[in-house]
Amino acid sequence: MKLSQAQLKQFDEEGYLFFPSMFSPEEAQLLKSEADNVYAMEREEVWRETSGVARTAFAAHTYNEGFRRLGAHPRLIDPVSQVLEGDLYMHQFKVNAKAAFDGDVWQWHQDYGTWKRDDEMPEPRAMNIAVFLDDVTAANGPLLFIPGSHKQGVVEAGHDLSTTSYPLWTLDNDLVKKLADRGGCVAPTGPAGSMLMFSSLLVHASPANISPFDRTIVYLSLCHVDNHIRAFNRAEWIAHRDFTPIEAMPDDCLDELVKAQLAAAE
Repeated sequence: MKLSQAQLKQFDEEGYLFFPSMFSPEEAQLLKSEADNVYAMEREEVWRETSGVARTAFAAHTYNEGFRRLGAHPRLIDPVSQVLEGDLYMHQFKVNAKAAFDGDVWQWHQDYGTWKRDDEMPEPRAMNIAVFLDDVTAANGPLLFIPGSHKQGVVEAGHDLSTTSYPLWTLDNDLVKKLADRGGCVAPTGPAGSMLMFSSLLVHASPANISPFDRTIVYLSLCHVDNHIRAFNRAEWIAHRDFTPIEAMPDDCLDELVKAQLAAAE
């Protein structure tokens, strides 16, 4: 998958691109089933809300075949490699759940702010690319972006260790309001299988999910291999230390698993 010049310009200006229905319903259903399997595991990589429901599953590509293949999928690897101009390694892989009624907030933050402060990643030559595994609507805790906020560089943040089960370097309300007054606020929504890529400097958040509908999104945090982290303060399954370039698999790499799932359902 190759981005057009118009898409590259939009990414530079707004800090994100959205691709509705990039993956088929069958591919999305396969990955949602794999997410449910992962969330049922008792592993240290699976973090839970205070209610006990899953919040996120780190490094699922290392212990689940479907996510292993997704972690090398060309629809995800190729556009990021194009923007970052080179080979990539997996800095972080997570499957974020916002369970119906119980999905908690993710506060306003920049991803690179955490990667710089906690992991000593030299430059913001990294980004997230994500796949919706459920339909994401205005009701079930969509991502909120401030377009253009990536142009501000790394902004001031405080280390929030108490609001949720996952520590973040978060922005205060006054700064978020100032950025939003300049760039607005958007919430990309779309069907399961949609794809979203965004700058590691883009300011974003997501509200709690009190709707009766799950909202599951899988994120690949991809980094240029020359820009790998220098500090190993966090567990390896949170901030990976294998800087081997990812080799993209064929575009149909999920088909075998989809066929097996459909056959099992018959």
